[in-house]
Amino acid sequence: MMKPKVYVTRLIPNEVLSIITDRFDCRVWRREDEAVPRETLKAEVAGAHGLYTMLTEKIDADLLDSAPNLRVVSNMAVGYDNIDVAECTKRGIVVCNTPGVLTDTTADLAFALLMAAARRVPEAERFVLESKWSTWSPMLLTGVDVFGSTLGIVGLGSIGEAVARRAKGFSMKVLYYNRHPRKDLEAELGVERTTLDELLERSDFVSLHDPLTENTRGLIGARELNMMKPTGVLVNTSRGQVVRERDLYVALRERRILAAGLDVFEEEPLPQDSPLRELDNVVLLPHIGSASIATRKKMAVMAARNLVQVLSGERPDHPVNPEVLG
Repeated sequence: MMKPKVYVTRLIPNEVLSIITDRFDCRVWRREDEAVPRETLKAEVAGAHGLYTMLTEKIDADLLDSAPNLRVVSNMAVGYDNIDVAECTKRGIVVCNTPGVLTDTTADLAFALLMAAARRVPEAERFVLESKWSTWSPMLLTGVDVFGSTLGIVGLGSIGEAVARRAKGFSMKVLYYNRHPRKDLEAELGVERTTLDELLERSDFVSLHDPLTENTRGLIGARELNMMKPTGVLVNTSRGQVVRERDLYVALRERRILAAGLDVFEEEPLPQDSPLRELDNVVLLPHIGSASIATRKKMAVMAARNLVQVLSGERPDHPVNPEVLG
């Protein structure tokens, strides 16, 4: 009996890859520093029954037309905005993700960005490395205090909640904007629910944790940035498209807000001609929110198990479209 065919779009740890290769006929894109080209992906999925993907791969109707045998798309990520789930559902293809595993790791990174932007850490490091530091000066590279300030969290899901818990250790007042109230956290942590406008006006720091949907796309633009304090700091570890990047660039350039810390962008990798690269008041990271060794390995294992379960006729642990399973 022929084994099902699987294509893995990026090199993953051998101990994780063996979960797949021990059971299936598996091919892997092995260039760690380059996403699989679209035409290569189309050719590889032509006979594939399973597809193990990253956020870098766009799984849409055009690609699925090249994959008549495909039964499962297992995404090594919590988000799945790179996948046309409705199209997969229509074709009876199960989509899986890796929820829950990266909550604390991403919250750590969000808070690291907040601290780095507030205290101008990357700018100060460059100042030393470029041999510009000649003497101590009273106002040299002064930033803003974090302890005792006000943090506004947009999207109080699991990651937003984890950030709120970290903020309490810094005696921060925490505001939140969320579609549904979190009475449990209001009671436990003392967080306060507000409108988005009020949150922007009152917060010293604004941290974005909403998923990308049609309602959140472009949520933060010129109007919203102009409502922030001139000493305000914006942090985004959600999705780049939640922020209108050009508007953010203008706000930072004109010092309408103090700084920003970004782990995600409208286009990734960040284009070489992005004007954000010109600024000294923005911290730019290459989408490393979940990038701890332990978390990335857990994500890889979860995605592998989801894929194996579907191709073995079992119900996967984390289906995005369970209606396909009946």
